[in-house]
Amino acid sequence: MAAGIISSGLLSTLLLLLLSVSANSLSYQTLTPHSLPQPNKSPFTDSSDSQTLTSSNIENENENTISLDLHHLDTLAVPTNATAESLFKHRLLRDSIRVKTITSLAAVKGHANATRPGRSKADFSSSVISGLAQGSGEYFTRIGIGTPPRYAYMVLDTGSDIVWIQCAPCRRCYTQSDPIFDPSKSKTFGGVACGTPLCNHLDSPGCNQRKKCMYQVSYGDGSFTVGEFSTETLTFRKTKVNNIAFGCGHDNEGLFVGAAGLLGLGRGKLSFPNQAGRQFGSKFSYCLVDRSMSAKPSSLVFGNAAVSRVARFTPLLNNPKLDTFYYVGLTGVSVGGVRVPGISSSLFELDNSGNGGVIIDSGTSVTRLTRPAYVALRNAFLSGASHLKRGPNFSLFDACFDLSGKTEVKVPTVVMHFTGADVSLPASNYLIPVDSSGNFCFAFAGTSSGLSIIGNIQQQGFRVVYDLAGSRVGFTPRGCA
Repeated sequence: MAAGIISSGLLSTLLLLLLSVSANSLSYQTLTPHSLPQPNKSPFTDSSDSQTLTSSNIENENENTISLDLHHLDTLAVPTNATAESLFKHRLLRDSIRVKTITSLAAVKGHANATRPGRSKADFSSSVISGLAQGSGEYFTRIGIGTPPRYAYMVLDTGSDIVWIQCAPCRRCYTQSDPIFDPSKSKTFGGVACGTPLCNHLDSPGCNQRKKCMYQVSYGDGSFTVGEFSTETLTFRKTKVNNIAFGCGHDNEGLFVGAAGLLGLGRGKLSFPNQAGRQFGSKFSYCLVDRSMSAKPSSLVFGNAAVSRVARFTPLLNNPKLDTFYYVGLTGVSVGGVRVPGISSSLFELDNSGNGGVIIDSGTSVTRLTRPAYVALRNAFLSGASHLKRGPNFSLFDACFDLSGKTEVKVPTVVMHFTGADVSLPASNYLIPVDSSGNFCFAFAGTSSGLSIIGNIQQQGFRVVYDLAGSRVGFTPRGCA
């Protein structure tokens, strides 16, 4: 009996030692805390109107390349009384609305045929997703529309397909930063006839009295844009892309934060990457810089130059219900160099009915993981970060730390394991400031939806490559240089 007691005691001691060694052997990296970026109250300027040609002058048009600057939405229209904290809270609010809208769309079969108040069910409707309606979309650039080109701010959105802008004459138009586009002053504007293959690419095309194809995009908050489906030349700096089908909106309502419209970068047939695929090889990439580095813009590249040679690629998955979103396979997450128990690929599976799965989205800020995966990840991170002083919960974040007075801290590493690609996140991509008092939060959140979303905070600093031709998405660390 005594021997049994001694053996039991030794076993307990050994178990404690193993747990201690395991905790101490976790891998860490250094985070240098910084405050929220202060709002830029100066009017945003962009020299795109006069910039020189950046496309490579190679005769094979598949080698053409466009490189553009991207800017965060918060620099386009900043209220005079805005503070860093108020902008961040508003960002989280619109982020929640966007996630709710995306998950709602993913939960129904195909695109919902929602109608706005005042329209009968006989009217056409094409419901697509864009954070633009909630002041989201997060990043925008400046492009020219028509011939001669009229430059305007356009929000970029990998969660939408339709390209659209506000057009004169307006029945209703919201306030934008540039003059409303007038198609009568463009030499290359063209209408699309009802019943044509191009018109029929819309989910639910309409037809007006002049037999012109009509489109309608409805958003989750009741915002919408309605007008003629048309074709036009778009100019990116000095590079022209002809015959792009787009919505010329004469009736537009919603909170669109000064942008003239939206450049859909989704995976559907009417998205800009697919329409311009022959010219740019159906490839594009972006690199999003931390907004605290406000002097350095993010970038967007179309063409073969968009594909980094050192990118780590994961295959794109097909959803039979929705062709807009970029679905990928997430197989697990590691914290401190150790796979988190309880997080497996089964939590992220996209089933045959199109439910579940994981998408990469440029317009969502905070990564959402299905609830069981998030809880396991949060608990593993809290365990590895037990040496840090806990702070109060903030908004949707329930793992926060008080780092006030710290010039640097050690935090457990976080690696996202995709099929064929391990993506190791910089510390600033998952522990972010939420105020100017030194409080930081773990920048993941749970969702009751089966759909998980990889947001732009986790994408910062990577060149994210969308290779539609190769049906894959790639990640290049430190790809913003």
